[in-house]
Amino acid sequence: MSATARPGPASDGLTGPLVGADWLAARRGEGVVLFDASVGAHRGAAARIPGARPFDLDGALSDHTAAAPHTMPGVPQLEEALRALGVNDTDTVVVYDAQGIYSSARAWWMLRAMGFDRVAVLDGGLPAWTAAGRPVEREPARYDGPRGTFTARPRPGLIVDADAVTAALADPAAAVLDARTRERYAGTAPEPRPGLRGGHMPGSASLPFGELQRDGGAMRPADELRREFEAAAGGRERLYFSCGSGVTACVLALGATLAGYRDLAVYDGSWSEWGLPSDRPVATGGEALGEATGESGSP
Repeated sequence: MSATARPGPASDGLTGPLVGADWLAARRGEGVVLFDASVGAHRGAAARIPGARPFDLDGALSDHTAAAPHTMPGVPQLEEALRALGVNDTDTVVVYDAQGIYSSARAWWMLRAMGFDRVAVLDGGLPAWTAAGRPVEREPARYDGPRGTFTARPRPGLIVDADAVTAALADPAAAVLDARTRERYAGTAPEPRPGLRGGHMPGSASLPFGELQRDGGAMRPADELRREFEAAAGGRERLYFSCGSGVTACVLALGATLAGYRDLAVYDGSWSEWGLPSDRPVATGGEALGEATGESGSP
């Protein structure tokens, strides 16, 4: 999957999809756009890294006309939202969230899907920033500056739909990995959203996003991540990721990128779509590819 490279300074200093608190502190305000992508109870919290702008996944940066929460906006809507937030084609973007690495990876993946590669996630998020003794402003993320020039250059295949996932489940060269807890995957824990069936896609594998992280929410080293993915995917290199609503699936995409995988896709609707009553198959039990049991259709 390739896209036209966009212009930008060679001195942005990014060497991968993660940056640390020291890197950010040294460059904040020097052509670096900083986003707070916190969601849920943390959205709009009165604490931000100074200068952070809101990447509002619960608001303008999701498509609320879609049935599934956190659906990727259409290209014109996303381009307009990022321009309104002052993002330029030549900027470097860093994204964080208040939970460590949770929803920030979603913002990172969305920008990559729009052909913008000069973007990174703050490793460990706001907790890591404050633990390093860095300053915090006691106000929500906001932006009231000039419009930017962001130009979307969409990359097909990074965000996919249910049909693509159905095809992947039948593809012996692909693996579909589920970022939800093992209990939700197995169908032994209730879904937090009403009306969804319990369980998982037959043929998918469980890899909870939290297992890719150290205590405190920072990502584990690349060699450890590689072992986790090899165990879950059975050595397959083409990986598709799902979760509850397309957010923590992007943590798996981040981990896989750090581990050296390149052929990656996120299922946008995730279980919020697949788990609805329908003729899409659902299985219960099992934790690995080929071990699903109890296959069923709609309840």
